[in-house]
Amino acid sequence: MRPHALVARLDNAGDVLLAGPAVRAVAAGSGRVTVLCGPRGEEAARLLPGVDEVVVYEAPWVGYDPRPLEREETLAFVERISRLAPDRALILTSFHQSPLPLALLLRMAGVPFIAANSVDYPGALLDLRHRTPDDIHEVERALSLAAAAGYRLPPGDDGRLAVTRSGSPPAGLPERPYVAVHPGASVPARAWRPGRYARLVRSLLEAGWGVAVTGGPSERALTARVAGARRPGVADLGGKTGLAALAEVLAGAEVVVTGNTGPAHLAAAVGTPVVSLFAPTVPAVRWRPWRVPHLLLYREVPCASCRARVCPVEGHPCLGGVAEEEVVWAVERLAGSRVAERAR
Repeated sequence: MRPHALVARLDNAGDVLLAGPAVRAVAAGSGRVTVLCGPRGEEAARLLPGVDEVVVYEAPWVGYDPRPLEREETLAFVERISRLAPDRALILTSFHQSPLPLALLLRMAGVPFIAANSVDYPGALLDLRHRTPDDIHEVERALSLAAAAGYRLPPGDDGRLAVTRSGSPPAGLPERPYVAVHPGASVPARAWRPGRYARLVRSLLEAGWGVAVTGGPSERALTARVAGARRPGVADLGGKTGLAALAEVLAGAEVVVTGNTGPAHLAAAVGTPVVSLFAPTVPAVRWRPWRVPHLLLYREVPCASCRARVCPVEGHPCLGGVAEEEVVWAVERLAGSRVAERAR
């Protein structure tokens, strides 16, 4: 009987999407795969191929504003994992995160084999302590851990991002070829200014493109500002799509324009080129769109890799120096390459 594997990625939707190839590798060598994720990653986890079950846990050590540790809730989580009884667990983390708090809880739950990347000495918490080079992509980091634990992608799997296409696009998409513009970001330091996005939408319309402006339920005011007054060729989809429907919107676009945030990785998962207004708060080598045509737009600054939530520098120079004309140029370039690819 093939083992039951648990794969954990506790942070955001984009991080969970980047774990997808590793999840597929684990699925190829397992009888059952459970993904353990946080509430912000649940929708993404349910779209990943190879997943049999999703367990959601809001860990008190994850995120910018973690909730307090509650003893009874923590013990209930340990009991839930004990009942789930996975044979093996892989804890996927970024370079700045520790797997050891979760490893402790999984060990308390009786998981017999636990693997993770760890700089810290793990004591008895890990059966496989893996190390990877600093400057590799998050997808490669996760696949490296999976390989060290004995899991490989199956024949024919090229290791790209993928999602199960189960949604339907919302009504009201532009009738002409369109660019999807997603102005929001998980932290303010990764976002271009709303006024700049609004001017970009006008420039794209003038260049003959339709525009679909996307955003979550909390971003309706932002998307309304960026989309502007109702006009032909622009769809304001703020708050109108879950992740599955957003995947369909991005799949139908010629190009996606967004920051270094989850929708960039969702676009990669459906194969749509990405113009990424990539605030270098984190290294692009680790977080750029994975194996999809893309262009990164930003300015070199001495404060790169700051990991700031809010930029403390006047004018947000790493993104503030990028002009709307540069973004339109990047859109046209990627759209042209996509047309050429289709013609082959």
